[in-house]
Amino acid sequence: MKIVVDAMGGDHAPQAVIAGVVDALNEFAPSIALIGIRERIEGELKKYKFPASLLEIIHAPESIDMHEPATVSIRKKRNSSITLGIELLKKPGYDAFISAGNTGAVVAASSIYLGMIPGVERPGIGLVIPTLNKFSFIMDVGANTDPKPEHLLHYSQMATIYAREVLGIADPKVGLLNIGAEEGKGTDFEKETHKLLQEKVPNFFGNIEPNEVYFGKCACIICDGYVGNVLLKVSEGLLESASALIKREVGKDPLAMLGAFLMKTRLHNIKKLADYSEYGGAPLLGVNGIVMISHGRSNPKAIKNAIRAAAREVEHKIISRISSVVAPGS
Repeated sequence: MKIVVDAMGGDHAPQAVIAGVVDALNEFAPSIALIGIRERIEGELKKYKFPASLLEIIHAPESIDMHEPATVSIRKKRNSSITLGIELLKKPGYDAFISAGNTGAVVAASSIYLGMIPGVERPGIGLVIPTLNKFSFIMDVGANTDPKPEHLLHYSQMATIYAREVLGIADPKVGLLNIGAEEGKGTDFEKETHKLLQEKVPNFFGNIEPNEVYFGKCACIICDGYVGNVLLKVSEGLLESASALIKREVGKDPLAMLGAFLMKTRLHNIKKLADYSEYGGAPLLGVNGIVMISHGRSNPKAIKNAIRAAAREVEHKIISRISSVVAPGS
């Protein structure tokens, strides 16, 4: 197994990416190919000790900025770390690709150069989120903002496979994110999707309201990419503002500060549960290759855990399992 990692992707690249790769090499020893500007990669690697036999460096002279238009950039920059890295998955010996770079470029390049798994029309980005019942897997969080009900059917099938095979959830239930729990709620799109999932997804739970997302009622939560991305960003902002508010208010009262000190271990556990770096990255499901998209602000821990998650996808043969369930015309 060899995991290809985009050394140039992310707000803190290549430093954070390379530190995460080194941690992965030293902790669970996968074989990794770092792709990016060779001089910068080699200069950064001089800081570390690691099993050099497990690391390959592949030169990619171009990089795609976080704010560049996706489809334009992958066509103009054919020698970027994203484009060349994804194209490597078509060659024997390269099993997965990870990038904390431009999400749109990763989605576009994966769709164009890898193609879709037969039967899947549009890719979707899945994300592990913390809940009161450990965690759930939500899909789509940004790849497909104008889907058809059939696309959400495929998301349900792929999310079920990912939750079962990679996350180890024996009987994952699928919920459709909607404005109400009743069957007739939502727009025509949600109503049609609900009917389709009810007919074709044996593990379909029904509608899930937004205020129930973090309760853990369903292991898989399905929505279109626009709604999913809004939910993701509102959640991130709420977490950051709540944390800042708690710190501000606790700092005003010595007794509150003492209470916070006594609760330090519990508060640390809560913070760890909500920390995106614990989950590593978001799998791009539906494309004919294993692709993991990490947060743009990824630190070394996030990169290391993304490598771990991608390795699990390879081990569990996630592409062939999806292919066996999502048949053409389904």
